[in-house]
Amino acid sequence: MDIDLLFVVLGIAAFFAGFVDAIVGGGGLIQIPALFAAYPNTTPATLFATNKAASIVGTSSAAIQYARRVRIPWHAALPGAVAALIGAWFGAKAVAYLPPDVLRPLILLLLIAVAVYTFMRKDLGQQSNESAPGMKVSGIAAGIGLVVGFYDGFFGPGTGSFLIFLFIRMLGMDFLRASVTAKILNVATNLAALAFFSLNVEVLWKLAALMALCNLAGAVTGSRMALRHGTAFVRKMFLFVVSVLIIKLTYDLLA
Repeated sequence: MDIDLLFVVLGIAAFFAGFVDAIVGGGGLIQIPALFAAYPNTTPATLFATNKAASIVGTSSAAIQYARRVRIPWHAALPGAVAALIGAWFGAKAVAYLPPDVLRPLILLLLIAVAVYTFMRKDLGQQSNESAPGMKVSGIAAGIGLVVGFYDGFFGPGTGSFLIFLFIRMLGMDFLRASVTAKILNVATNLAALAFFSLNVEVLWKLAALMALCNLAGAVTGSRMALRHGTAFVRKMFLFVVSVLIIKLTYDLLA
């Protein structure tokens, strides 16, 4: 494929990745396979690093867009982000010692459980039932950030979905507030993973810059749509993305 056409295709993929990621996470479902298809002979670590460099711009933009319209629960987001930063760094380091694919069957089961639970509980995340700010809430958020942050640095698929579900289930947030909080943590995990990768592997910076701009445009579009249509729309997108993740992981296991 001609290099200019290749960049156009990857730019389009980055736009849709940013769009989906801004609403419920899961942009890696689009962006990572596109990179692997375009550069089959490039080392996976380089492609993962390039993906992080492209997606962190869109994720940060989505977080800013949400922050202008939705009150961020900083008592949960801040400790969660710090813990996620640490977890993602060590998760990225762990890739050198353990193949990430060993997690695939477990992640598939967890995603199925999340999808079934969310589908059965029609009221889940429709209204906020958050507890008052306190050490307990901050501690739970930090625990979520540490575990999911490690997972994002180590493996990654479904990170945004897991964060949203856990913030709703464990902290009583609605889908919209859970989504904006997840974006704050996602910025931290992307930053940590990118920092580790950029120090240890090659990053395709020119391609990453192009994809970052397209990802940014998608993220702005997606976050505005989520804010316009509210929690019901985010819930539907959440179930859609989790379903696609389940299909993708099942296909990878059986292939």
